[in-house]
Amino acid sequence: MSKQTFKLGEDWLTAGKALEITENKISVILSNETEKKIEKSWSIVQKIVDKGHPVYGINTGFGPLCTTKISKSETNILQTNILQSHSVGVGDPIKKDIAKLMLILKAQSLAKGFSGIALKTLKRIIWHIENDAIPIVPSQGSVGASGDLAPLSHLFLPLIGMGKVEYKNEIITTATLFEKTGLEPIALGPKEGLALINGTQFIAAHAVKVVSQLHSLLAQADIIGAMMIEGLQGSVKPFYNELHALRPFKGNVHVAKRVKKLLKGSEIMQDHVDCEKVQDPYSIRCIPQVHGASRTAWLHLKELVEVELNSVTDNPVIIDEELTISGGNFHGQPLAMALDYACLAASELGNISDRRIYLALEGNSPGVPKLLMNDTGINSGYMILQYTTAALASENKGLCFPSSADSIPTSLGQEDHVSMGSIGARKALQVIGNVEKILAIELLTAAQAFEFRKPLKSGVFLDEVHNAVREQVAFAVKDRIFADDIEKGIEMIQNKTIIKVVDRVQKDSNISLKTKFSTEFEVY
Repeated sequence: MSKQTFKLGEDWLTAGKALEITENKISVILSNETEKKIEKSWSIVQKIVDKGHPVYGINTGFGPLCTTKISKSETNILQTNILQSHSVGVGDPIKKDIAKLMLILKAQSLAKGFSGIALKTLKRIIWHIENDAIPIVPSQGSVGASGDLAPLSHLFLPLIGMGKVEYKNEIITTATLFEKTGLEPIALGPKEGLALINGTQFIAAHAVKVVSQLHSLLAQADIIGAMMIEGLQGSVKPFYNELHALRPFKGNVHVAKRVKKLLKGSEIMQDHVDCEKVQDPYSIRCIPQVHGASRTAWLHLKELVEVELNSVTDNPVIIDEELTISGGNFHGQPLAMALDYACLAASELGNISDRRIYLALEGNSPGVPKLLMNDTGINSGYMILQYTTAALASENKGLCFPSSADSIPTSLGQEDHVSMGSIGARKALQVIGNVEKILAIELLTAAQAFEFRKPLKSGVFLDEVHNAVREQVAFAVKDRIFADDIEKGIEMIQNKTIIKVVDRVQKDSNISLKTKFSTEFEVY
């Protein structure tokens, strides 16, 4: 079977497709029509240079130097210089897959045919994508407004023979890459350097990862929360359709329906159906409202990311021979605010998860001992695991201050409002990493509580999830080094183990967790 292809500049790019291209599951191509559009845009830039009409970044300096005229003979030098002068990034390099995403997203934007770039330059970017020769990009230095100038400069240094790349699992200089492959540096033409480094691809690449990783956490939080409901003898009534029809937020309805289906057929739930308990604490009862609100934030980000992935975000844009616009499509504000929202949404998943863990340790649920262990005193049980989730939840709260609320003028005041979206993007992934750890501990805690309900059985979904946990982590009869358990739990969360179990059960048992909003919440 031939590999699926994606037509750059023509096909609709989603977060999911971008990730598949990154994973080499889809190849990128340029159609004849797209190549013609690119060549036309390039020819317009040449005419601008020939005529000498001042156009920002083509025959003028950059930023506060926009009034400085550049001679025709120096326009090419200007474009090479900009990549070097703007390569001021610091900090640890970003992950290889995010740098590759940046290449893909930039190629998609340039292929729209409004950037005045040469076809050979775009084809070289595609070569880097296809051959996994991924530039080394520092993580810090972008303010997320004039485009992600510093990281994009580092990303494209290899085009002119500079910088470093990761190639065949080795970090090498671009000079060495050229020796190995026979490639030569590209002589950038007018506007090319600016077209390469003006844009939101650093923010957007991180946002793609946020969409993917947060979606995974949302799905797993529902499953783990359902498991905790069983372990603590929570009520299923707060998940009834009749309740959520009265306040029909999409996220709430979606989560409630999923959790109710996960609990269907459970002997554990039936065993206490007539108990005297009137209502559960919020962390159990309000799962649809809290998880649902985080779902809504995720949906907002997903929708905005899709717009961004299919947009032209450099400056100036070449509309036609008569119209070149120096605008602000490079400004990261649309994604910056949505990423701050998603960051908060992820943090709240961790917050309520920590509360459920604490609840499980209290010993107030019949049949479940305090600290989830029978022989306590000599054993501390699961007490200290919640210390870790409390620390992580607190750390996340500090990270939730919105980056987009800040702006520091740059470029001698020419760029007097910036988004700081690059910081918000990195921070969102940091919070998501912490929430992975919190959910891992809740998974272990819920499985421990679940054990005390035996010999009663759950429904088909959660019994299989519990079995999958026990394949990795044994029931804790006494104290042990719980850090080892936690590491296995984190691996399960990152590998989407319990999602895969639930998907398998849906297929094998012909039971679907779909809701009327699944197309919106489960597809990206």
